Amino acid sequence: MRYAQRGGYTPAEQQRRERLRLDAAGRFGRGDSTPEIAADLRVTERTVRRWRQAWRDGGTEALRSRGPVSRERLSPRQWARLELELGKGPLAHGFAGDQRWTLGRIKTLIGKLFHVGYTVEGTWRLLRRHGWSCQVPVRQAMERDDAAVAVWKDQVWPDIKGPRATWAPTSASRTRQARG
Repeated sequence: MRYAQRGGYTPAEQQRRERLRLDAAGRFGRGDSTPEIAADLRVTERTVRRWRQAWRDGGTEALRSRGPVSRERLSPRQWARLELELGKGPLAHGFAGDQRWTLGRIKTLIGKLFHVGYTVEGTWRLLRRHGWSCQVPVRQAMERDDAAVAVWKDQVWPDIKGPRATWAPTSASRTRQARG
């Protein structure tokens, strides 16, 4: 993740960004130009100008990371357990009917398992921070037979569809085309 995507930075990403800022600080001291630094570090010129101002005001220490914006409330062990529980599906945790994980259901599950309160938005940020994305599962019938579907696509559908026309399409206009 190059920039924060509403999920916050992982610790590794925070360290990488801090290295970029400290590298920029060294280049500020040498007198390199803003566009040159931005191109080399693959960041925007506005970001480099903001870093340069912080460097002027507080030196290299002003560019050091101040730690995570918010402390993660789930330990790595708890997160691993949550992933395992999410893999079991909503039915295993008493959510009948629709078999999709919603943010509200995941929030409730976190509360039940770990007695930790998250908001719906906080749950979304937690999931994004750990590489999860929102996806809607493809709806398929329980009775679906993939082998029969493959046979139908290969053998039946080409006969129904018919051969492709080899001539150029005519005009869509209702008027008769002029001849000669």
